[in-house]
Amino acid sequence: MPAPQLFQPLTVGGLRLRNRIVIAPMCQYSAVDGRMTDWHLIHLGHLALSGAALLTIEATAVLPEGRISYADVGLWDDASEAALGHVLEGIRRWSDMPVAIQIAHAGRKASTDLPWKGGAQLPPDDPNGWQTVAPSALPFAAHEHAPESLDRDGLARVRNAFADAAARAARLGIDAVQVHAAHGYLLHEFLSPLSNHRDDEYGGTLENRMRFPLEVFDAVRNTFPAGRPVTMRISGTDWVDGGWDIEQSVRLAEALEARGCDAIHVSSGGLDPRQQIPVGPSYQVPLARAVKQATTLPVVAVGLISGFEQAEAIVATGDADLVGIARTILYDPRWPWHAAAHLGANVRAPNQYLRSQPRQYRSLFDLNGSGEN
Repeated sequence: MPAPQLFQPLTVGGLRLRNRIVIAPMCQYSAVDGRMTDWHLIHLGHLALSGAALLTIEATAVLPEGRISYADVGLWDDASEAALGHVLEGIRRWSDMPVAIQIAHAGRKASTDLPWKGGAQLPPDDPNGWQTVAPSALPFAAHEHAPESLDRDGLARVRNAFADAAARAARLGIDAVQVHAAHGYLLHEFLSPLSNHRDDEYGGTLENRMRFPLEVFDAVRNTFPAGRPVTMRISGTDWVDGGWDIEQSVRLAEALEARGCDAIHVSSGGLDPRQQIPVGPSYQVPLARAVKQATTLPVVAVGLISGFEQAEAIVATGDADLVGIARTILYDPRWPWHAAAHLGANVRAPNQYLRSQPRQYRSLFDLNGSGEN
């Protein structure tokens, strides 16, 4: 049988990935004043032993007011950088899996409570809340506190904060940076005509609505070292009539490719509570396929990818170059091991776990390497 495409190596920018499985960023809402805690060491550490090709750190705010919640991770000062460095040191001691980070600003969807406490937006006068900002003074939901529209100084502050976070990530030796422009957060808010009602050069036409996200990408790319990938995550569609859609996403992807973007991660939704999402296995794959057909960028598909044959088919048919898994790998932290066993491939595993290899899968673990993931 031919070797499974899911376990073929791929080079993205200057980064070689062992297979096509990437761990997508997943917020943990467990930081203190933007600083990672031991939870992150436990959470990221065990995922770094999973056999995937790349571990992506959760949405990491570039400014305090850019956090989704008061318990989000940040990378805006020396203290948050040091806390992240401590977690990375622990991971790297036992795993050589490349580590990426998603840098983000939540825009009008910031200042929320924790998901397990309901996740409602907290008003500025709440002890755990603050005033949000956005392209336009339009709240996500009608009952929420309206954001302030960013003026030119505010735009410069946010753009510079993305660049500063990229510089801190570079100092920490992080292997890749992903710019978050999806799920209704700030950069997505600039892209969508539903949330961007500006009448200056950052609003109106598609070219104008793309301007600020592209400026942010350029600032990050110019800051992060050459040879280390800079990618972007987008929502392929708002799933709302008159909103951001796949045709506009393709135009954005083409602009990113021209600017030296190394890959694009295609998700969807999150911008408008009126969204009608046809949720089901592989429901976002057609969005990834459209971007892949229009560009030469490596494309990551994501969204209810949980089956081994399903993931293999996405890559083998050329719908995408990589699959991103999130909740799937929380439920089954050894999903890449099990996928390799099912498809007849092999993965790296730590020396401490080699004796767990089942008898029927004697070729599952790659013993030619160091024995670390």
